[in-house]
Amino acid sequence: MTARTPTTPARRHDLRRFLMSRRARVSPAQAGLPPGGGARRTPGLRREEVAVLAGVGTTWYQWLEQGREITVSPQVLDGVARVLRLSAVERRHLYVLAGLNPPLLESGEPPDSLCPGLRRLIDAWLPNPAHIMDAHWNTVAHNASAALVLGLVPDGRPHNWLWHYFTDPAYRSRAANREESARRVVAQFRASCTEQPDASRAAELAELVRELSAASEEFARLWEGGDVRPEGQLVNELEHPLVGRLAFESSPLRIPSRPDLTIVVHDPVPGSGTAEKVAALLNGRP
Repeated sequence: MTARTPTTPARRHDLRRFLMSRRARVSPAQAGLPPGGGARRTPGLRREEVAVLAGVGTTWYQWLEQGREITVSPQVLDGVARVLRLSAVERRHLYVLAGLNPPLLESGEPPDSLCPGLRRLIDAWLPNPAHIMDAHWNTVAHNASAALVLGLVPDGRPHNWLWHYFTDPAYRSRAANREESARRVVAQFRASCTEQPDASRAAELAELVRELSAASEEFARLWEGGDVRPEGQLVNELEHPLVGRLAFESSPLRIPSRPDLTIVVHDPVPGSGTAEKVAALLNGRP
C-alpha cells in the first residue's frame, strides 16, 4: 500500500469539493446504471453508487469525500477516477488532493506535433540558440542560431543528440572537457528517460541504446556505468571551427501540457565573448 502524505485542512476541503463537483456531473446513464424509479434528490451520482461502481466500501468513499485521514492506494483512486470519468489532469489533481504522489501526465500528442507558439518561442530566443527535443533527445525543432552554433540540420531531417554527440566527428572536435561532458550527457539522458510518461516507447529507447552502444565504445562504457544526473542549468563549452571557444548556460525547460518535450535554451556566459561571436556568425562575418 502506498504511504499517504498528511494533508492540510484546506487540502481536505478542496478534496471534498472536487469529488462532489465531479460526482454531480456524471449521470447514472453515463455510469451504466439502470434507470431507477422516483425522483433523485441531487444531480449526478450518489456516494453509494460511486462506491459500488469503484469497488470500494460506501463508508470508505464517504470518508474519502469528507477528506478524512484514511489509507488510500493508487488502485482505489484510479477506480474512483474511472467512475467519475476524470481526465488525465483531473486524475492527477485527485492524487495530489488525496496526498499521493501524482502520476505522470501524458500529452497524447505525437512528439513532432508542435503548436505555432512553441516555434515562435524558440525563434524569439534569437540571437541565442534554442531547440526542442522529444523524450529520446531527437530534435523536433530549432532556431537559426542553433543551426549555426550547434551544427543542427534543417527541421524534418532525423537528428538525435546522442548520435550527434558520440558519432559525429565534427561535434566531437567541438566539445570542450570531453570526458566530463560525455559522462554528464549520458547520466542526464538516463534520468530524462526514466521521468518520461510514455512507456510505449520503451522498445524505441532500448533500440537506440543498443545501436548507439554498438556504434560508440565511449557511450557503451558510460551507459554501463549506470550514472544518473538530474537535468538543470549547466555551463557548456565548445570549440566552434569558425569563431573558437564558446560558453553557454544551457537550461532545459518543461511545459506541463507537453511533458514529452523539452525546450533547451542557451545563453552566452557573461564576459566570455560568446555573445559577440554568435552575433558575428548570424551576420555571416565570423
